[in-house]
Amino acid sequence: MKQNEAIGIFDSGIGGVTVLKEIINILPNEKYIYYSDSKNNPYGDKSDQQINIFCENIVEFFITKKCKAIVIACNTASAKSVQYLREKYKNIPFVAIEPAYKMVYDYTYDEPTLVMATKGTIESEKFNLLYHKYDNHKTILLPCVGLADIIEENNEEKIKIYLKEHLEIYKGKVKNVVLGCTHYPLIKQEIKQVLGDVQFFDGAPYLAKHLRELLKEKGLINNQTIENTIQFIDSLNDEQKKKRFFEIIKE
Repeated sequence: MKQNEAIGIFDSGIGGVTVLKEIINILPNEKYIYYSDSKNNPYGDKSDQQINIFCENIVEFFITKKCKAIVIACNTASAKSVQYLREKYKNIPFVAIEPAYKMVYDYTYDEPTLVMATKGTIESEKFNLLYHKYDNHKTILLPCVGLADIIEENNEEKIKIYLKEHLEIYKGKVKNVVLGCTHYPLIKQEIKQVLGDVQFFDGAPYLAKHLRELLKEKGLINNQTIENTIQFIDSLNDEQKKKRFFEIIKE
């Protein structure tokens, strides 16, 4: 692996763009290949075996592109498959997103908390180990079935209706909101319109720092000053998603 080789990053859709933006902020001189798996989206309602196969296929693609590290920007894929991938591909550095629930424990332990995530993430062993270790006993776990799909569609009206139906009962009752899916940071303002003045916790900034440390440790950070290049690939060649992806990157 060489310093100037690309970093691969993948998600079940374009939600992982929120992770990539954080990575670019602290690693501006890298090349990136982003893989959006629209063909198999959503991952949240798939079996562990199916998710392993999807992830394995994407990793094999990144290997053909000689990626020096791989970022799993999908919380469901991280929760279900990161251990499998690390065991199968021992020579590849993997960095995986996870819900920022420990941050609640560290910074605002006593406040009532809402964890928003996919059903797959909330039911996963990985998340449950994290949750039970740092449980503040004032936490509501909310499986947001279908929300990532609506965000992926970019349907503003559906998003508003969904949030009103599922979140309004928590208005004034929670102070912390853990965004346990990389799609959810794209609708922070819409969530605030329903819940009021809440504090968000998102794992992306911490993943970016961890990736930087890992690349430093392995001598893989690109030391040449270059303008980052981003290649976007969608498994269904969805041009609308590509357009939206690059619009979000520029925001």
